[in-house]
Amino acid sequence: MPVYLDFNASAPIRKVALDAMVEAWRDTPGNAASPHLFGQRALMRVEGARRTIAAALGAAPRDVIFTSGATEADNLAILGLARWGEAQGRRHIIASAIEHPAVLEPLRYLQRERGFEVDIVPPQPNGVVRAQDMLAHLREDTLLVTLMHANNETGALQPVQEIARALDGHPAYFHVDAAQSFTKDLSLQTLGADTVAVTAHKLGGPIGVGALVFTKKQRAPIQPIVFGGGQEGGLRSGTLPTPLIAGFGAAVEEALAHHEAEVAAMADTGKWLLEQFKPVEHRVFSQDAPRLPNTLYLHFPGVSSTVLTRMMSGTCSFASGSACSSLHWGASHVLLAMGVSQEDALCVVRLSWGAHTGRPDLSAMVDAIREMRGEDMGG
Repeated sequence: MPVYLDFNASAPIRKVALDAMVEAWRDTPGNAASPHLFGQRALMRVEGARRTIAAALGAAPRDVIFTSGATEADNLAILGLARWGEAQGRRHIIASAIEHPAVLEPLRYLQRERGFEVDIVPPQPNGVVRAQDMLAHLREDTLLVTLMHANNETGALQPVQEIARALDGHPAYFHVDAAQSFTKDLSLQTLGADTVAVTAHKLGGPIGVGALVFTKKQRAPIQPIVFGGGQEGGLRSGTLPTPLIAGFGAAVEEALAHHEAEVAAMADTGKWLLEQFKPVEHRVFSQDAPRLPNTLYLHFPGVSSTVLTRMMSGTCSFASGSACSSLHWGASHVLLAMGVSQEDALCVVRLSWGAHTGRPDLSAMVDAIREMRGEDMGG
């Protein structure tokens, strides 16, 4: 059976999440905004999940705004705040060069179409952005600072707590994309950011649901970017997908209940996977940085990651770059920002796994790498 090592793109659904979704689809046909019995049953499921997600981030349930995923949550945080910032004459934003396109593209739009100034801060060669480099760009008119918690490619954890502390007392708001680290790193419970974007499908919940979470008592003055029936406190209109939200809540609850064991299992798998590649020359990006326990970003000199990914498609599935840019072939913007050459950046693969991946046999992948290099297979 093929080995799946692309959890950072999307993790397999947890059984508890699937069961919660099936139960909701079967027993809860109502719209959560409807006042009748079936609507109230749907609302109970939604609010139960909302409480679970809020507790995981140290927030109040009313401060969890359900979205279609982290991309929409990031857009709501950035574009929704920008509308307010324009009225205040605050058009300056600071972001890192390693952000997900869900952050970088709204920022490019604000620069191009609405005259915002955006300072993009590069990482160190190990993939970690220094807090002092971000804060050096801080101005009186800075509206927003945005930095992801864990990079989706390298797995490197970023100094979000340090930046949150430094911004305490400054009028700039702080947004964190925590799509990859949510439930894997419990420091998010005391982060201190103004807004945090999370999603279900990176942790074993369903694709198609996420949330923007306000984690301070004084809410950031975000305005809606989707208009309609005024659901989610007027910030995100649209009928709530009760089954998806129920699955999201169930996945978070299980991930938190077994956090310590799951992290330990993922770390053990990571050690095993690295051992598998001892026979071939390789480099691990961000190896000296604090990282997620389930991510390896590997450079195999002279081996096209695109060709390797296709060669192994029936045996082992992994990413040849950022999953969300896989339709546009080219070097990773994260690696280029880290100072990696274009040539080397095209020879990098990402392996990401879960708590139950175990110890897969990657000898076929090692053989393929050696074959692509023209090495003697009998050695």
